[in-house]
This record gives sequence, C-alpha cells and structure tokens, in this order.
Amino acid sequence: MAEQPHQSPRQWTESEVSDWLRSIGVKETYIQKLYEEEVDGQCLLALDEHFLVTKVSMKSGPANLIIKRRDELINFTQKPPEKNTSSSDQTNKKRNLGNKSDLPKQKAKEEENVLQEKQPVVQQCVLTKEDCRARPFDKDPDFIYVKHRVLQPESGAFNLINPCREFKSLANASQLDNTRLRTKFAREVLKFATGCMNVRTNGTIHFGVMDSREDADYVHGEIIGIPIKDKDVFVDALDFIERSFSSDKEHIRQCVRPPRFIEVMDHTSVEKRYVVEVDIVPSISIVRGKIYKVRLPNFKESANKVEFEKETVLRRVGSKTEPVGDTDQLDFFQRIQDRDAQREEAEKYPCDPEIYQNLGRKLTMLMTRGKKFIEKEKWFILVTNKFKPNDLCHIDWLLNMNIFCVFDFDPDSNISGLCSKYSQSHAANMHSLQSYQISRDTTIKEFTGKLLLFEQTSWIFCNGRSDFKGSEPPCDDITWTNTKRPLLRESISLICKHILPKGTFQVIFLLTSPIEKPLLHTFYEFSADMQGHEDIVCICELEEDFLKWESFAGGTFGADTVNNHSVVGMKMSHINATLQQLQPVTAHTTKHLPTFAKGKCCLETRAKEDMYSLEILAIDHCDETVKESVEAEKQNTEQHFYHGGKVTWLHLWLAEHKHVGDIIERDAYSEVFDLLEDLKSNTMQVPVKIINIYHHPGSGGSTVARQVLWRKRTDLRCAVVKPSYSADVVAHHAVKLREHDENDPQRCLPVMLLVEDSEQEYLDDLKNELEDAIRSQKILYEKTCFILLSCRRCHDPAKKTNESPLENVSVTHKLSPKEKRMFSARLQELEEQYEPEFILTFVLMSEEFKKVATYVKKFVTNLLQGIDHESGDTRFLLYVALLNTYVQNSFISQSHYEALQGLSAYVPKLRQPVFETSLNEHMKLIFLYLRDEKTHIESIKIIHPRVAEEILKQLLGDQTRRGSLAKELLAEKVLFEHRFGRDDYLAFLKALLNRRSKVSRGDENDTLFSPLIEHVRKNESLELALELLKEAYECFHKDAFFAQTIARLYYSYEKFEEAKLWAETAATTKPDNSYILNTKGQVYKRWFEAKLKATESNNIPKTAKNMAPAVDIALTAMECFQQCQKVAEEHPETMNKLGFFAEVEVGCRLLKLISSIQEFADRDDSSSECIKYLITRDYIPEGIQDAWEPFHGRLKNLKNTIKETLDWISEDLSYFQKDIVAHEEETSESPEETVRNPLKSLSEASSEYGKYLGGGSGKLLKSSKSVLTNLNPDTKRMIICRLGGGNLTSIFYKLNNQQERDTSDLQTILSLYPSNPVTAKFPQKDIINYIAANIALKCLSPQSPGVAALQDLQALSHQFPNDKRKCSPSALFLLTMLFWPEDHDKEDEKNKKYEIVQSAIEYLTKDYWKKIKDIPPRRRRLFTHFFLGNGTGLDKFVHKSKIERYTKRLPVHEKRMKWHTGEAWKMPELAQMLKSFSGWTEDGVVYLEGPKKKKFSIQPLYLPSVPYSNQNVTFYLGFTFRGPVAYNITVCR
Repeated sequence: MAEQPHQSPRQWTESEVSDWLRSIGVKETYIQKLYEEEVDGQCLLALDEHFLVTKVSMKSGPANLIIKRRDELINFTQKPPEKNTSSSDQTNKKRNLGNKSDLPKQKAKEEENVLQEKQPVVQQCVLTKEDCRARPFDKDPDFIYVKHRVLQPESGAFNLINPCREFKSLANASQLDNTRLRTKFAREVLKFATGCMNVRTNGTIHFGVMDSREDADYVHGEIIGIPIKDKDVFVDALDFIERSFSSDKEHIRQCVRPPRFIEVMDHTSVEKRYVVEVDIVPSISIVRGKIYKVRLPNFKESANKVEFEKETVLRRVGSKTEPVGDTDQLDFFQRIQDRDAQREEAEKYPCDPEIYQNLGRKLTMLMTRGKKFIEKEKWFILVTNKFKPNDLCHIDWLLNMNIFCVFDFDPDSNISGLCSKYSQSHAANMHSLQSYQISRDTTIKEFTGKLLLFEQTSWIFCNGRSDFKGSEPPCDDITWTNTKRPLLRESISLICKHILPKGTFQVIFLLTSPIEKPLLHTFYEFSADMQGHEDIVCICELEEDFLKWESFAGGTFGADTVNNHSVVGMKMSHINATLQQLQPVTAHTTKHLPTFAKGKCCLETRAKEDMYSLEILAIDHCDETVKESVEAEKQNTEQHFYHGGKVTWLHLWLAEHKHVGDIIERDAYSEVFDLLEDLKSNTMQVPVKIINIYHHPGSGGSTVARQVLWRKRTDLRCAVVKPSYSADVVAHHAVKLREHDENDPQRCLPVMLLVEDSEQEYLDDLKNELEDAIRSQKILYEKTCFILLSCRRCHDPAKKTNESPLENVSVTHKLSPKEKRMFSARLQELEEQYEPEFILTFVLMSEEFKKVATYVKKFVTNLLQGIDHESGDTRFLLYVALLNTYVQNSFISQSHYEALQGLSAYVPKLRQPVFETSLNEHMKLIFLYLRDEKTHIESIKIIHPRVAEEILKQLLGDQTRRGSLAKELLAEKVLFEHRFGRDDYLAFLKALLNRRSKVSRGDENDTLFSPLIEHVRKNESLELALELLKEAYECFHKDAFFAQTIARLYYSYEKFEEAKLWAETAATTKPDNSYILNTKGQVYKRWFEAKLKATESNNIPKTAKNMAPAVDIALTAMECFQQCQKVAEEHPETMNKLGFFAEVEVGCRLLKLISSIQEFADRDDSSSECIKYLITRDYIPEGIQDAWEPFHGRLKNLKNTIKETLDWISEDLSYFQKDIVAHEEETSESPEETVRNPLKSLSEASSEYGKYLGGGSGKLLKSSKSVLTNLNPDTKRMIICRLGGGNLTSIFYKLNNQQERDTSDLQTILSLYPSNPVTAKFPQKDIINYIAANIALKCLSPQSPGVAALQDLQALSHQFPNDKRKCSPSALFLLTMLFWPEDHDKEDEKNKKYEIVQSAIEYLTKDYWKKIKDIPPRRRRLFTHFFLGNGTGLDKFVHKSKIERYTKRLPVHEKRMKWHTGEAWKMPELAQMLKSFSGWTEDGVVYLEGPKKKKFSIQPLYLPSVPYSNQNVTFYLGFTFRGPVAYNITVCR
C-alpha cells in the first residue's frame, strides 16, 4: 500500500473526511450532505450528535456511529510513542503520538483491518501535541493553560533563580475525600519545598500535569488539569507546615507561596479543570545558614488518620527530590555557606536584562507588509473586547481602515464602547452571530448583499448586546461555549472560506482589557480557517493581559511566531499616531458636494455610507491621496488603462493635476454636454431625463460617461449606481443625495446618476421610482431633478442615435478627423513610454479597428511563438479565451488558475505575484488584471475579445474544436468546486452555454441558443452540442433551464421523443415556472406541426385513423399551454402570455385539420357535419367513433376552450400599452415564439376560429341579407368572429388598422344582430361586441347609416347585470363611455349618469389591481382607447389612432416624451378636436367639476403633471380599463 502523508485528522480536507466516513460504513446520502456542509477535519473533531440530527437530518443510529468512531480515531491517534523513545525525542517541540504498538493487540488488529481494507488515508494518521510555556514564576497574571499541551520537562536546579519544576497529575488523588486530598497535596508540596529551600533554588510544583512515571497514555509534562470542587482544600493544606516542621515554621510560610489555580481550556469539553501550582522562593535573607528538616504527613489507611514520618533532610537532585543520606549529611551541612553565597549572587541579577523592542517599526511592518503604506485595497477584520474610555479618543486610525467586520465581545459597545464611537463617523450594521447563518439555497453574493457586507461595516456582537431589546443577553463562559461558539465557528468559516480569499484581508486582535475564554476560541477558529498566524496581528496594551494570550497561542504556533506577530505595551495614542502616518489617504478627510447656492457642503463618511447603493463623486474626490502614494500609483494606473482597463477616478484626478497625460475626450463627450446644456434652456422640463450613451464594446463608452461625471461633479451632484441594487433602493438614496444638507427640497441641484450595462427595464423602473419620489415629496420641477446617464453596449450605436438624437449619443470604433489627430498624437507619446504590446487596446482604437485582423493576428502569433500547446498554462489560456470570446465582460479569478495548476491557494504573498511567477512570460501580456472592488478577488481577462478569438483560432486550428474545448472546461471539476469567485465563474459558464444573443441587449442579432451552442451545432455537430448541454445539466445539479434548452434543441431538429423527455424533466423540476411549461407545450406544438407537414409531403390520406396521433399530440399541447396559463396567472411579478396565444394557435390548426379529414371533407355538408360533431354533446359520426374514441370529450370542448382563451387575451390586451419592447427573461422562450404583434395575432386567430366553426361562413357571406338574417345565433356569432367582431379588442384593432374593408366588415357585423337589439335578449359578451362595433363604425365612417344612436346603446347596456361584480371589465369600460354626461343633459340626468360612471369605475379599479399584481410600472402603462371630443352622441369619441397621426413619424421615445410633457397637446388640431374639462387639484388628487352628490376623482395618466398645491386646472379626458384618465393637466392662471 502506498504510504500516506503524515497528518492529523484536523488537517483532513472535505474529501478525506468523506473517504473516512465511507470506510466506517456511513450511507452515501449522509456523506454527500456532510460534504455539502463543508465538514473538513477540523469540523469532524467538533461534531456532536445534535448537529448531525438537526442540521444534516441524520438518524440517531448513524449519528451515534460517527461520533463513537470519531472518538476512537482520536484516542487511537493520541497513543504515545514506544517506551524506549529517547529522552531527546521526548523533549521535541512537537511530539509524535501516532504509534499503535502500545494498543491492546485485539484493538490494534481491528484498527489495522479497517485502515488497510477501507481507508488508506487514516493508516498513518499522526496527531501532534504542542509545547507551551509555564506561568511566569512568582507572578499572578491572567494566565491560561490548554489541555493536552506540554510543558518543558521536569528540571533540577539551574541558576537558582529559574525555577526547577516537578509535575504531579493528582489524577487519582483528586477523587479522594478532603482529608486524604489535603494530606496528599501537603506531602508533595512540603517535600518539594524542603528540597528547593535546602539547595537555595526557586521552584514550582505543578499539580494536574503528567509525570513520566504516571499514565502511559500521556506524555511527560502533558497538561490535563484536575477538577476542583473546593479550592480551600488546597489552600488549607499548607496548615500542615506547623505540624511538619519543628522549627523555622515562619521561614517556611514565607518561602512557600499560596497555591495558584490556573484554568485549563479544553476545546472539546466545558468541564472546568485547573492546574494547581505552588511556587517556592527561598530568599537568602530568610534561609541564610539554615538547614530544614521535615516530617512529611501521610494518611494511614489502617489507622484511618494522618501520621507523620520521621524528620528528614531533603534536597533537589536533578529533577527529583531525595533525602540526604547519612553519609552525605556532613558534607551537605558544611557547604551551606557556599550555597548561600551562590544564592546571594544570583539574587543580585534576578532577571535577564530587559530587551528593548522598536515597537513602532514592528507595528509598521506588521500592518504594511514591508510596503510604504497600508494597502487601501485590503479588508481588515477586527476582534476586540471592552475599550477603556481614554482609548476611545485614539481610534482615528480605525476610521480610515477598510473594516469588513468587527467581532465585538463588549455587550455595552453600542452604548459606551468602540461601536458607539465608530458609529459617529461610519455606518455600521448591527449583527449577531446568528445573522451569519446562511441557508443552503442562498448564494454568497445574495448573502453578502442582504447583510450589506461590502457597503457598511458589519458589527457582530459575539456575547450579547445590552441595548438590544431582542433576546441577546451576555452569558458566562460555559454557556457561551455551548451556545455561541458553534455560531462563531460557522461565521468565521463563512468569511474565511467563502467570502474573502486569503491574502485579501488581515485579522487584528485589539485587546484593551483582560482576555476571556471566548476571545481565545475566536483566535483558535481564525487560525484554523486561515491555516496559520500569518495574517493575524495582536495588539495589546498591557503585558499582563498578553501573557494569557501568549500561553494559548504560543502552544499552537510557537512563542516566537506569536511574539513576532504581536505588538505589546504600546499605548493606544502611540498606535493611533503611528498608523495614521501609514495610511495612503490623509486622516479621515471630509468630502464636499456642490450646493444650489453655488457653495459647498460637507459629505460625512457616515452619510455617504448610508447611501450605499451609490458611488458618490465629491468635488474633492481623490484630493486626500498623499504625495508618496501618487508617485507609486501613476504609472500602473496609466498603463492599466491603455492596456484595456477601465478608467478610474484616480486616473482622471491624476490627469487633471497633470501627473499623467490627458485622457482623450471623444466627440461623444461634447455631445453629452450639449444635451445637458439643452436641458437648461428647455421650457418643458421633465423631472427625470434619460441620456443614453450607446457604444461598441471596447470603444470607450464607459470612459466618456465617467469623464462627463468627473467634469460635472462641481455643478451637479454625481454618482455611479452600483450593480445589484433594486431601483427603489437606488431612488431612495438618490433623493437623499439630492437633498443632502440643503434647506429647501424645492431648491436643490440635479443629481446625475451613471447607470452602466443595465437592462432597459431597470432604467425605466428607476425612472418611475424617481418620479414617484418627486411626486410624494411634492417637488416642483422647474428644472430637471435627476439625469440618468445610461451607458450600454450596442452593436449599432449610430442607428440608436439616429432614432432619437435628443436622447441618445453613440460611441463607435470609427474616429472623426479631429479624433484621429488626437489619437495619433497621443499614440506617439505613449510609444515613447511603453512597448506597443503594453498599450494594445489604444493601438487598436487608433487604427479604428480597420487593420485589427492583421494587427491582432501578428500580435498573437508573436506571443504564442514557441508555446507548449500541451502545458497547463496553455490549457488555462484556452479556457479564458473561450469565455472571453462568447461571454461579454467575462473573467476568471486568479485563484481558479492556482487551483487548476495545483498550486497552493495559501501562500505567504498576495495572489498576483503567485499567478505571475507561475505563468508563462508571453502570456502575461495577453491578460488584463482586474480586482473586485468588494471582495478584492483578483481576476484576469484577455485584453480584447478580438484577441481572445484569435487565440482560439491559432491554438485550436479549425472551427471544429471549440465544442470539445468547452466539454473539457466542464470536466474541470476543480474549477467548479473552487470557492472564491465561484458565483461569477458559474454565471459565466451558464451564459456560455445557455444565454442567447439578443439585439435588445446590444448583441448583433437574436439567436435561438447561446452563440457557442449555435457555433457547435452549425460547424461541428448536433450531437456534440447536445453532449455539452447534457454535461452542463449534470454539472449544475440537474438545472431545469439546461433541460429546457436541451428540449428546445431537440425539437429544433424534430427529435420529438427526446425533446418530450427533457421538457418533462424540466417541468418536473420547476413546475411553477410558466416559461418552462410553455417549452413543454412547444414540444407538442412543433410535433403536431411536423405531423401535418409530413402528411402533406408524403400524401398520406387524411383519415380519422391516420390523423389520430396528430390530434392526440395537438390536444396534449393545448393541455400543456393551459397549465402554463394557470401558473402564469398565479405568478405575482410577471405575466407570461405565450401560453394563451400558443393554445389558440394550436386550437385553430386542430380545427382546420378536423374539418379537412376525409370523413367530413367527402360529404356534401362537410362543414355542417364537422360543426355538428364538435358542438353536439352526443353526436359522433360512425367513421370517427373508434379512431378518435380517446378524444371525443376533449374535442367537443374545443370550441369553448378556444373562445375562453380568446376572450382572456382580448381583455388582457385592453389594459396596457402595446408599444413596449419586451425584454424577456433568460427563461423565456426563444424569439420565434415571442408574440411580436399581439393585436394582429388576436385578430387573425379570432378570424380563423370563426372560419372553421362558422359552417361555410365564406359562402354565407356572399348570400343575400335575408339568408344571413335567418341563420341560427351560433352561426351568426362565428361569422361575426370571422369578420373580426368576436371581441372588443379585435373590433377596436380595426381602428388602428383602418383598411378599406374594415368599414364593410363592421356594417356586415352589425347587420347580423337583431334589428331591434333592445328587445332581444343578448348574452353579456354579445352586447359588448355590438356596442363596440357601433362605436368603431362611427369612428371609421361617421356618416354610415347602420350605426345605432347613443340612446339606443345606453338602453341596451341596461341588460348588463345590475350587480356590477358580475360585469366583465369590458362592460364596465363601455358604461364609462356611454354614460358620460353631455352638456345639454339636465342636472338630474347628469347626476344619474355620473352615478353609473362612478359605480363602473369603482369595480373597474378593483379589477385593475387584481390584473397588475406586482408587475413593474413600465409593463403596466395604461392604454387609452378613446378621448372625449367636442362632438355629441357617438361623435364625441375620438380614437387614440386619430390623435397619434400627428406624432406618428416621431420615434417611440420622443413621441412618448411629447405626450408626457404636454408639448403635443398644444397642437391646434388637437385643441379643436378634444373637449377641455374643468376641475381642481386637492392634495395631489385631480377632481372633475360637475358632479354634485359625490366628488369625482380622475386618475392622472402622468402623475408628475399634477400640481402639488391646491389649484384650479383644466384637462383632457381619456378612457382606459382603469377608468377615465386626465391628460394635459394645466393650471388655470
């Protein structure tokens, strides 16, 4: 068997723990759970049964087995070495206790079998025990011992001052009664004391420490401690002095110190144990010329009493105390004077001379790691206890540190301690240890975002918080160890193993008061998780406090290591002054912002941190940078930028102060400024203005945006919106920034927010939130309040600018003549400083990317020359190139490289030097180095996507190997499991395989699959594409979205059986995702379409039997879409309509198929026979009875099912605007399944439905009027449906469409209704359609004779249910229109009509709020169908299409802006056409003048248009499915 490394179980990894668990027969499911919980060796040693049962859901049996076998393992590995171990080995600093030769033979045999057969890792497991120092002699400091650590061996007299030592375990004696214990203790102390005093040496006898002659399971000097019930027993034992000595009893009392009780700390137990120590100090002034004889006490069991032995002279001989023999007594007595002289001489120089330490230099080196300044990119974790009031005045150095979190053991910290003082300058989030419990389904990014860990200091109260009203009281050591230590361990493990990589943070133990056990536990957990003391610094004011620390930590790392990483005895004021000199920014600088009155105001750090979603740009940003730091930073900053990195504020500051060259200002920079200037002169102000910067990737769009902010920071309040914060949080902080330190909210400077790489939806949500905030605060926006500067990549920026030149600016690779001159001049300057490969991105920009292919090819060829294609570096380079080619803005952490190469992730230096020293020299030029601003994780990407693609081409050769490379990448499990940067890596990997390109996101085109999968399936093979996705499905724990994509890929190639399997897999995993359920429906829909296509192409007879499989598939598809609809309606935040449209489409095709089968088509009355079958419950033609036996019930329900879905779509489309470009989520269906024109789709589907259920409606339409009049009602309805009159939305769509035949269609529709509709009994839907058709015809052809009068329609509407809850929204909508009062109405008549309208609005509003759910505001902009004009009767209704003709040619954004700002309403054509209403505003609510009984509030369509003061206003009126809305609200002057 191969020899295993010698390591203790404490050092095992999660995998090795899993191997051990398998070796003892634990079920694989439990092993996997423990692996997921990251149980490594250290965690294994701390496991208890409660954790296994509650956290891992383990049964008691296996839990008990694990604990028992774990304990056996510990005992086995703690056995001592063989008896013949040399004395030199025994005194080694680390003692090997792993030899199993001392085990009983049977036990050894069992262990050997287990180890050999099942677990090689455990075979030679070795556990070491650590040395520790003894308590300082004859001192009583706050000191502690740790169980199983080892003191230096027993010793004899050395220099008389350094104490000789003797160990006694008292393991058995401690169980005796008080009398026996007292006697035993007194005997050993007096024996040792007499021996020391007679030879004039100091000494200490230790009880609770193993002697070499005692238990063989322990080593000599091992601390075990003894349980003590009554300390007085030991103190009183010295009363034996009076009975044991015949003379000089007072001398003995003076030389023998009282017992000292040193607590023994045990990581695995809460039992209190102590080492009892007695110091002997024979001062020469007391013992001069004396020989001491002792009668040692002894408890005689036979007599059951204490007896005293004969008087004896004792002395120390080596490490033992022995009597002076009769033959030696004369010589011993004669040499008293020599011993006295030696003692007297020794006492003259009792201590080693004090060693002077340069504590200032030591503190400097520990905090800077040998650099000039403390690293400003490094995080600090502070562990502290109670601060003294004087020390709180000297914490300025802490205020400038990047403090990630504070582990505070002072319960009063927030009242009178460090937290209280720190919170005066910084925002601190108060947390408990429970706050750091993370659920299994929460990602690290979500967790850190929830706790704001990188935005505000996390203040963790580790032992209660006295000012907190919740249940968080302080507790004693034992209770803390039982209840809070496990939480502490989890918190520290989470931070060290998942959030902050090693090398990016430093732990500072700031000890300003006596040290308690919990602090020592904290050090233990940090040192274990950080695997060493390297990044831990201890700062302690008092040396006596430090001794306890040193005794604990020194045993683990050695006293030298602990002392080298500790600063002891330095006053806090000195620490403060020293460290402030080492900080790269001047001490606690206050920033400033511009004010409305052209002055400045202070921006305190705490105020800035409270607005954590914004990176606020102050007037004096970077001014705090010290001169020495500038010199160190400027070259790196400039080179990083021209190598392809983002421009930084420091770079802009350096350029402004002429420390580096100017940054070129592109033409777009001036264009943005022009748009900002236009805002000042624009009389029609909007509260929130959006300016979009669209840019080619790598063309400098982000640089332009940041240059604008930098330049405007003195005129506006500027900030960058940090990613991952919701629009409402950002809006709240933006309002706080605008009003910061201003007296009047009405008089504030605008705030300009830079929003980078966001979706349009987020931008619109942020705009809405800001507008709501302005409205809620009643801000009068005479000038724009907020400017959103959106910077987004785009494939065709120039097109965007042409579409809307007043809102959009483009930045492209193409340079203007002016820009060419600037780039050329700057390139010459840079080439004098840097080699071209170091400024590649700037070179490419200078060439306008025209010669990019040639230049990049040459560049990559030179760099890859002579590279080893099989090396690990090359493999890693290919992986990065693959990601950078196909995933925009992707990167990979340097620690992933280290993990892949098998390098140690924990090294004494920072990561970048490790990465660079390990990497091929040529490759360093290819990479751009990134550093996460939060976690400080260092990552890399290739300097430009073109370079990445060229690397793939040159290293892989042809186009057919990229799929294989991606498969190799997926197989790199070490990259998957690596913890730091994991969320980003997995997100990029998912995007590589599952993120489709979309024009709406700035991509070149829309794709059905990810660009990589598109490449593989087209250039390599479908099989490889499927293999890749299936491998990803497994790697991502059977991710449902990958199963969905696999299904889509299969059905794209008409592999429907496989697609069905994967779609069902996805739907089973995520049954509540409507998009996945839609995919399942799409599988059957495509399958159905393929069946129909095959039937046509293969000339298969369309018999019922032959078509049965197709019918079955179509019905299954409809059922899938119905389930999709159900889930979509239940989802609170989105409304996925795809399932509704798809069901109707499949249903109509199925109707077409049914009508075309031979059993119906061959009959003379084919259509009527088909319709009779579909609508008659019990009628089934003989020819199809058996063939379609499973489907009859569902087919007969087809008519109602399709009709209900059409009605739902119609009603849904009536609510909200249709000009919104859909930005589907990643889970939505591919572009070919998106409903691009829903109004047209509904109209066509309705017509198809009517066509196939109309019974030859095409022929009937050509019949005479009398024939049409005599048709049955169902047939008439189908003809109406075919003509586009089947629902309100389809009818009003004709007003948008306005084709010539629409008028004749509407006339035909109306002719199919009874000549006197009022007397006819219509269903509600028919009444709605009849009224809507009249209104539509009147709008299209005002002179048409077939239109009913308004009064007739009002009379007909009385047939709507009196209980308005039973009225559909369409009916309620029509009531608001029909009963709107006219000027000539009498007062009573008006009031009655207002009552009807207000009642309808009440129920419309209720239906509206049910409909919108939690859908974002941008997706629920009300759709106005009609405006109220100056006419009478039906002539007063003006359709929206007529209004929009006047702005039709404008782009969507400009058109919307003209309506919202009111600019469009000033057109004279509209003023003549529309009726102006009078009213007033009261507390932000618009009221209509006219109604007497009840105030009539009108919803303003555009909330910011409502004046905040109470004013008389005029407005136009529009009709929506929420009720009437007010447009163009104008204050009457």
